[in-house]
Amino acid sequence: QVQLVESGGGLVQPGGSLRLSCAASGTIFSIDAMGWYRQAPGKQREYVGMLTSGGLTSRADSVKGRFSISRDNAKNTMYLQLNSLKPEDTAVYYCYARIGRIDYWGRGTQVTVSS
Repeated sequence: QVQLVESGGGLVQPGGSLRLSCAASGTIFSIDAMGWYRQAPGKQREYVGMLTSGGLTSRADSVKGRFSISRDNAKNTMYLQLNSLKPEDTAVYYCYARIGRIDYWGRGTQVTVSS
């Protein structure tokens, strides 16, 4: 079992930045990968990016060059750095952790990009 808690969301103006955190606890030594999805109002959940236990990363085309994923193993925390934010980035951002075929999810953190 893995427990995930996201934080760092908020209201930001277009062009601004935020850093989201995903703190993990539980059987974290078994985690194969962690990543982020987002869901805007009235839309399906959308893949944002992921980071494998081996350090490989991937990101959706819509966020490449603007968002980056990193981790601090000492703090058991994964980060999503959001730069050059656009109104269309407004969504609830969810982190997940994958162990084998099972995904564990956090409850999400709201990001609102508006002037």
